[in-house]
Amino acid sequence: MVKILLTNDDGIHSPCLQGLERSLARIGDVTVIVPEKEMSTVSHSLTLNHPLRVHKIRKNTYITNGTPSDCINIAIMEIFKKKPDLVVSGINMGPNLGDDVTYSGTVAASIEATLRGMTSFAISLAAFKNCKFDAAIEFAYVIAKEILKKGLPKRVFLNVNVPNVSQEEIKGVEITHQSKRVYKEELIKRIDPRGNAYFWLGGEEPSANYEKGSDYTAVADKKISITPVQLDLTDHKMIKKLEKWNIKFSQR
Repeated sequence: MVKILLTNDDGIHSPCLQGLERSLARIGDVTVIVPEKEMSTVSHSLTLNHPLRVHKIRKNTYITNGTPSDCINIAIMEIFKKKPDLVVSGINMGPNLGDDVTYSGTVAASIEATLRGMTSFAISLAAFKNCKFDAAIEFAYVIAKEILKKGLPKRVFLNVNVPNVSQEEIKGVEITHQSKRVYKEELIKRIDPRGNAYFWLGGEEPSANYEKGSDYTAVADKKISITPVQLDLTDHKMIKKLEKWNIKFSQR
């Protein structure tokens, strides 16, 4: 029996969690381990300064006070007797396009799974409200079957983004590269009733350049974007350039 670990960063109350679980159950045995509350934009953080609590709330479903990355470690060290065949992270409410992957708790769970030697993909819906999950739920099943059949290279996972349209409106699937997102953030300063300053980090929704073949462009064209992501962040071209700098260290 295929063993699947399902996690997310939107927590146990994610409106698509049980639908995704049922969809993946057509493939194999699904175990859910998710944060007890929303953990969006926590990136690849791990809980080190306070105890992690884990509670079983129903058959094969657990919640924790930790992060999405914590969920992966709890799963393989405590819940599973051996590593699952596939780790699915999502469906995230909101896109994880371009530079979003560096902030995303959803993507971070796939990163942690991949670091731990497991096969994984992250899947996100490109909407924060009026979400149409049906296409994303069905495509998670499709891509899970393909990955289990064909496999992925070591230290590589897939980042999937689905446009917020009905299944009938999806115009195809495109293999894409990561785009560059442009953030328009601002720091809003306010004063509390005791006269102390506090801040909100906000701003407009980020935009991106419509590059051909990019994840952002594919989703804008109502296509499902699949981006292969590798864990090696080395700029290999820069190695040769740095060698020519002839950097030396000498004690004074």
